[in-house]
Amino acid sequence: MESVKKKVDFTEGKVFLKIVWFILPIMATNLLQTFYNAADMMVVSLSHEANAVGAIGTTGSFINLVVNVFIGFSVGANVVVAREIGAKDREKTQKAVHTALLMAVMFGVLGMAIGVSISRLVLRSMGNSGNLLDLAVRYTYIYFLGVPFLALTNYLMAIFRAKGDAKTPLAVLTLTGLLNVGMNFIFVVVVGLSVEGVALATSMANVASVIVLLTKLSKEQDDTTFSWKNLKIDKTSFQDIVVNGLPAGIQGALFSLSNILIQSSVVTVNNKLVPPNSNYDAIINGNAAALNLEGFVYMAMSAVYQGAITFTSQNMGAKKPCRVKRIMYSCAGIVSAIGLVMSVIMFLLRTPLLSLYGIVPGEEGSLQRLAFHAAEMRFIYICLFYFLCGLMDVMTGVLRGLGKSMIATILALVGACLLRVVWIWTVFAASQTLEAIYISYPISWVVTTVAGFTTIQLLLKKILRNQNCNTQTKEENTTEEIKEIENDFIEIN
Repeated sequence: MESVKKKVDFTEGKVFLKIVWFILPIMATNLLQTFYNAADMMVVSLSHEANAVGAIGTTGSFINLVVNVFIGFSVGANVVVAREIGAKDREKTQKAVHTALLMAVMFGVLGMAIGVSISRLVLRSMGNSGNLLDLAVRYTYIYFLGVPFLALTNYLMAIFRAKGDAKTPLAVLTLTGLLNVGMNFIFVVVVGLSVEGVALATSMANVASVIVLLTKLSKEQDDTTFSWKNLKIDKTSFQDIVVNGLPAGIQGALFSLSNILIQSSVVTVNNKLVPPNSNYDAIINGNAAALNLEGFVYMAMSAVYQGAITFTSQNMGAKKPCRVKRIMYSCAGIVSAIGLVMSVIMFLLRTPLLSLYGIVPGEEGSLQRLAFHAAEMRFIYICLFYFLCGLMDVMTGVLRGLGKSMIATILALVGACLLRVVWIWTVFAASQTLEAIYISYPISWVVTTVAGFTTIQLLLKKILRNQNCNTQTKEENTTEEIKEIENDFIEIN
C-alpha cells in the first residue's frame, strides 16, 4: 500500500485510508486545542470568583460571532491553496499563501477593534448583569487583544493542512498549549488572577504559535515556502479566498448569532430558577461546563470536516471529480464512528468530568444540584446526538471543496440557524425549559444534513456530465463505494 506519509497526494490511490491517516494528526491537534481551552475553565474554577466558569462560558457565542467572520476566511485559504497544489501551479500557490497571511493580519486587527468596542454592550444585551457581566467583559477585552495572533495561527495551520501536512500544526500546538496551561496556573493559582489570567495565557500561546509556524513555513522547500519579500496581496488570490471564505465567515457569524439567542434563553431559564440574590448562577455554570466538554466531540469530528475540504479541493484542482463521492461516503462513515463513540464515553463519565469544572450533583434542591441537572440535560439532548452535527459538517466541507461555498452557507443558515431561531421564538417561548432549547440542535442537524447530501448528489451529477471521467468510474454506484470502504476497514484491522 502506498504510504501517505511519504507522498502527500490525495488525488491518487485509496481514499478511505488516506483520509484516516490525514485526519489523525488534525484530530489530535483539535483535541489538544480543546483540552487547553478546557484547562482555562478548569483552572479558573480554582479562582476566588464563583461565577468564573459561567462568565467564560457565556462569552463563547459572542466571541465566535466576531472571530468567525474574519477567521472564517482561513477556510477559503485552505480551499484555494489546496486547489493550486492539486493543479501543481507553483506561482499561484505562492501568491495564495502570501495573500492569505496578509489577510490574516488585516482581518485579525479589524476583529480585535470590533470585539473590544462592543463587548460590554452585547454581553449586557444577552442578559448578563452584576458580577457575571463584569467578569465576562474583563475576559473578552483581553481575549480580543490577542485575536490578530489567533487569526494568523489559524491561517498558517490552514496552509499546512492544504498541502497535506497535519503533523506540524500538531507539534506546534502541543508545545504552545503546554505553555498556555503552565501560564494558566501561574496567573490564576500563583498570582491570584481570575478570568483575566486565562485570557492572558491564551494570547501568549497564540503569539508563540505564530512565531514557530511562520519560522517553519519559511524553511519549507516546496511551493508554499514563506518569504518576506513575496509578502503582498495578489488580487486574484484575494478574490478567490474571499469567494470561498466569506460564506464560511458569514455562516459562522450567523450561527453565533443564533447561539447568542440560545445563550440568552439559557440566562432566561437561569433567572427563572435561581434566586435573584444568589451569587452563583447555577444553570449558566452547568450549561457552560457541559458545552465545554462537548467541544472535545465537536473538535474531533471537525478534523473530518477539514479532511473533506482538503481532499475534495485537491481532487477538483486535479480535475478528478469522480473521486468526490467516495470522499463524501468515507468522511461520513468516519465522522459517525467518532461522534458516536466519543459521545457515549462522555455521557458515561459525565459525573467525574463535570466535577473538574466544579459541577457536582450536590444535595437535592441545592444550587449545585441545579447546575449538575442543567449539564446532564445538555448531555442527553445534544451530546449523544453530536454525530449528526459531524455529518452536517462533512456535507458542508464537500460543498466548499467543490467550490460551492455559498450554497453550503445558505443550506446551513436555513436548515440550522433559521430553524433554531424560529424554534426559540415559538417552542421555547411557550415552555421556557432547558429541554426545549436543547432539542433544537439535533433537529436542525438532521434537516441540514439531508439538504446538503441531496445538493451534493445533484451537483456531482452535473459536474460528471461535463468531465471526461472513464466509464467505469461514472457508473460506479453507492454499493460499490461502500464495499471499498468496508475493505479499507478490514485492511486497517
